[in-house]
Amino acid sequence: MKLPQFPVFGGCQCGAVRFELKARPLGVYNCYCKDCQRASGSTHTIAVIMKREDVSFACEAVQSYDKLADSGRIVRMHGCPKCGYKVWYEPLAAPHLLVMKAGNLDDMSWAQPIGSIWTASKAPWVEIDPDQPSFPGQPPSRESLFNAWNEALAES
Repeated sequence: MKLPQFPVFGGCQCGAVRFELKARPLGVYNCYCKDCQRASGSTHTIAVIMKREDVSFACEAVQSYDKLADSGRIVRMHGCPKCGYKVWYEPLAAPHLLVMKAGNLDDMSWAQPIGSIWTASKAPWVEIDPDQPSFPGQPPSRESLFNAWNEALAES
């Protein structure tokens, strides 16, 4: 796995909300929770976990709301008020992090997931790589996912 040179950019469908990732992510993994299934209209989303200070935004306004997640925690969802795309969310239990959605990157070719969370909610026909870290629900810590990401980068 090879990372691009940072910064990298992304945004919503209509372009009214744009963002810049100024440094490499802490980790990239799949999330199969029902919230992500609904938000993506698919089986999962690919979460790109960033330190808050490593992300900047360019937009006039965002549409935000607080959501009770499957974990029982509150997450603040942010998206475009024009096209409605959800671009990122803030896990209020971890205010130093932002969770970006890989599908909103201009080029997501490098954002290869190294693990999975909320696998108990996956569709029955989805296969999870048994060699990657996975959790049936919310992991007690993201550290094992971050470590797996760093190991994958070191091997490439």
